Amino acid sequence: MKKFTADLIYTMNGDPLKDHVVITDNTGLILSIERLSDHDVSSVRHLGDALIPGFINAHCHLELSHMKGIVPSGTGLIPFITDVVTRRDKIEKNIHQAILDAEQEMIRGGIVAVGDISNTTDTFELKTKGNLRYYTFVEHFDFLQHDNAQAVLDQYDKIFQALSPPTGNRKAKVPHAPYTVSSELFKLLYPEDDANLTISIHNQEMIPENQLFESKTGELTYFYRNFGIPLDNFQSTGKTSIHWALPRMNPKMRTILVHNTICSAEDIAYAHSWSDQVYWATCPNANLYIENRLPNYKLFIEASAKMTIGTDSLTSNWQLSILEEMKTILKYASYLSFENVLKWSTINGARALGFENELGSIEVDKRPGLVSLDFKRRQHFSEITTATPVY
Repeated sequence: MKKFTADLIYTMNGDPLKDHVVITDNTGLILSIERLSDHDVSSVRHLGDALIPGFINAHCHLELSHMKGIVPSGTGLIPFITDVVTRRDKIEKNIHQAILDAEQEMIRGGIVAVGDISNTTDTFELKTKGNLRYYTFVEHFDFLQHDNAQAVLDQYDKIFQALSPPTGNRKAKVPHAPYTVSSELFKLLYPEDDANLTISIHNQEMIPENQLFESKTGELTYFYRNFGIPLDNFQSTGKTSIHWALPRMNPKMRTILVHNTICSAEDIAYAHSWSDQVYWATCPNANLYIENRLPNYKLFIEASAKMTIGTDSLTSNWQLSILEEMKTILKYASYLSFENVLKWSTINGARALGFENELGSIEVDKRPGLVSLDFKRRQHFSEITTATPVY
């Protein structure tokens, strides 16, 4: 047995515990949580300011790790996407080594599970090793071209079938974004009613996305024109993109809406009326890297939204660290509490990915990973300095 304590233990079930000890076996399985006074202090390892469960990275593109530092920041999403599409296969870097290094960075930062987007099989060999828990989202897009939907499905089915997740890992077929997936492809993606799946979709990252659906105007129309992709059959709806996408998905599935940078209160309310299985993934450092803006977190708090945190990719971020994402949120949204944001980065992420039976909270019979947090000034939770994984 191993015994750990800290000034505060955030189990994610109720108030943080003081003067308690977490007892585990050698694999990190939590055996019990007991009062510190019942133990010889010399047998207990004190870990610092706070002990928390391992972080959940709800949204990542691990396969783009080789593009770190390639795409400039602050250009806006459309130039960013253009760079990724045109340059990702032309970069002379060791893709697999970059993926391995990125995973090790996440492990060192206390991340224990990842919702990871895949357009290729590049990450699949690593995922079979079981170093982290992965929910792999094989992402589909036909750029609103209905005639290509079946061919796209067949193309990505080969990728989907190539992944044999180790025990505990999951995979699902998902749409990229409202503005890149036709109605026909949506239909082909979800012919069955499987409520046990988690689905991920990029949502409302930029103003042009809503402009396309509201009035068929804006920069996305030029983006399609520049790539020679016709929009002749696309009809605007007069509503924001989320009103177009959600009715084409399954409300019984856990649905992670990613980025949500320009979501309004009406958009959030609509999503919650559509399903009680909606989760919202915020990737603040990626939002700042690409668009230099953040979502209005107040709207999500007021709507009791189930928030999660992701890092996005090293193409759109300076690092893959949930700790750094938390710091950014607390810096620019100081009305949020440390406890709020910690919930987003642990138990909410575990629930969104369907991993809550083992991860996300410090409870007996779970193996959530343990992370020690230290703060610049004791109990100043907005000034986290380090996160050190224990398991």
